[in-house]
Amino acid sequence: MTVVFTVVLVLLCAAGALTLVRLLLGPDTLDRIAALDVLVILIVAAAAVYVAIHRDSSNIPMLAAVALIGFVGSATASRLAERRRGGR
Repeated sequence: MTVVFTVVLVLLCAAGALTLVRLLLGPDTLDRIAALDVLVILIVAAAAVYVAIHRDSSNIPMLAAVALIGFVGSATASRLAERRRGGR
């Protein structure tokens, strides 16, 4: 199982690096907001892998809370960015 966990963490790190590139070079504010949302999801997935490796289920409510805060934050930020751009 350690091979699976290692492969998953390497893939999550690669996805995180590509997401950081999109976050820094995104041509639009909405692209950056979407990249930030993906980054939050990747962090939650990495924490879930940590929970699976150590078989410690005490962090699962924290994972749900961070995922919910990330979703609400990105939805709010995209709504505000769209309003600022002129759309309703």
